[in-house]
Amino acid sequence: MDANRLASVITEVVTEFFQGKLPLQSHIPVGVSNRHLHLGKADMEVLFGHNKLTHYKELGQPGQYAAQETVTIVGASGVIEKVRVLGPLRDKTQVEISVSDAIKLGIAPPVRDSGILDGSAGATLVGPKGSVTLRDGVILAARHIHMHTEDAFRFGLSDGAVVKVQTGGSRGLTYENVVVRVNPQYSLEFHVDIDEANAAGLKTGDEVKIIA
Repeated sequence: MDANRLASVITEVVTEFFQGKLPLQSHIPVGVSNRHLHLGKADMEVLFGHNKLTHYKELGQPGQYAAQETVTIVGASGVIEKVRVLGPLRDKTQVEISVSDAIKLGIAPPVRDSGILDGSAGATLVGPKGSVTLRDGVILAARHIHMHTEDAFRFGLSDGAVVKVQTGGSRGLTYENVVVRVNPQYSLEFHVDIDEANAAGLKTGDEVKIIA
């Protein structure tokens, strides 16, 4: 953040403080995450016979997009078809599902931050050209907030901070253990999976606030 921008942000924060708008009460847009996966290049080639994803639509985070490609996930006791691949490709395949999905598949993935895959659950992925059996890589994504560095400054938070998030409405609740992820490439957004969102009646585009 350059000096001029830093000065501007400080001025805005101070102004909000004296107007009684505490930073931790600022509203944060919600992004509800349905089951999806990120593919490693090698697995992409096995499943689809090529290593280039076909763009379908942009997502809330800059540079992230839904691809046209989908796969079938096969677990110990169930199958889920047409699971969307998100781009861009990664070094290692990561599958993110909900508790309801895990029950259907007959597997027990742990709650993990993105990229922490060692010792997570396994499953088989089936594509139009082949299949891949993962020893690990299937997780329940830890609920989290993406923040640009400027947003983190406003909130007085740093990367890795853990906060509480409150929703409104007739089914309002408080989410604990929400991890803050800070990066200059991120856009402000609270991510929960579809099970967690349904419990509070949340949908993409709603707003929540940090309370502690």
